Amino acid sequence: MAVSVADIKSPVAQELNIFNKKFKASMRTKVPLLDKITYFLVQRKGKQMRPLFVLLTAKMLGNINEKTYIGASLIELMHTASLVHDDVVDDAYRRRGFFSINALWKNKVAVLVGDFLLSRSLLLAIENKEFGQLENLSSAVKAMSEGELLQIEKARKLDITEEVYFEIIKAKTASLIRSACRAGAMSVTEDESTIEEIGQIGENIGIAFQIKDDLFDYGDADVGKPRGIDIKEQKMTLPLIYTLQNVDKATKRFIIKTVKHHNTNKPRVNQVIKHVKDAGGIRYAEQVMRAYQQKALTALDQYPDNEAKQALIQLVNYTIERKK
Repeated sequence: MAVSVADIKSPVAQELNIFNKKFKASMRTKVPLLDKITYFLVQRKGKQMRPLFVLLTAKMLGNINEKTYIGASLIELMHTASLVHDDVVDDAYRRRGFFSINALWKNKVAVLVGDFLLSRSLLLAIENKEFGQLENLSSAVKAMSEGELLQIEKARKLDITEEVYFEIIKAKTASLIRSACRAGAMSVTEDESTIEEIGQIGENIGIAFQIKDDLFDYGDADVGKPRGIDIKEQKMTLPLIYTLQNVDKATKRFIIKTVKHHNTNKPRVNQVIKHVKDAGGIRYAEQVMRAYQQKALTALDQYPDNEAKQALIQLVNYTIERKK
């Protein structure tokens, strides 16, 4: 039987409620328009997977405390800021079934709101003298920016190798989940080796998470983004990279030409998706995704077996079994 997000949250349900109150308070402002927008953001919160990684990691290793809540707030403020900015960059007008900030208040306001959220995360760390957490978060911000720019650069030539692909997703996606797990560990222990080990677990989870997102582009289910959108945006994902390495020259030329010049032509995009499936690109990406999942699960074996650890294992599994 599939485990729900509510089941995973169960061991930290009370702490998650406390976090939500603190997170809401961290965004409070005297500017009416900004207050209205931040209220809108709080109301449409998603699964809260990143603060969940913070809380569960902390509870697995020790006792959730004020430092844990600060770490979770930093991560969620940063994540929310990145989503607001991403919607501007991608010209996206919907997120999680709601209109995006830029759709309702235009790009200028959305950029400023993202800046505000980023500054709040940095100030929250400084106000509480959590300089270790500040460094942890800042490293993720740097990596996310570098990863996004590297992807944009490579999309122009479609010359992404598997090695470069993993460099991009480690920076773009895995860095924040790595930081979330590190934030939880840092709040309950000062042991550097434990913090680094937990961070590596987070990175492996983040890589598996992104590959799952890439696979959604080739499925038929409604996952909140149109099928083939990565091809339209000239994003070279693992199934496509594998396919280009394993098809004949004519098929490779057709795929590259479609991605470069005909990425809004639905019949051609559907043909590319068929080539990816026929070449085993989906199967290969799923195998790699499960390998990273297993790396994370194996590394978790060494930690105390408690309710939080079991929920963390379920959360790792959920990242690759989710439907959207």
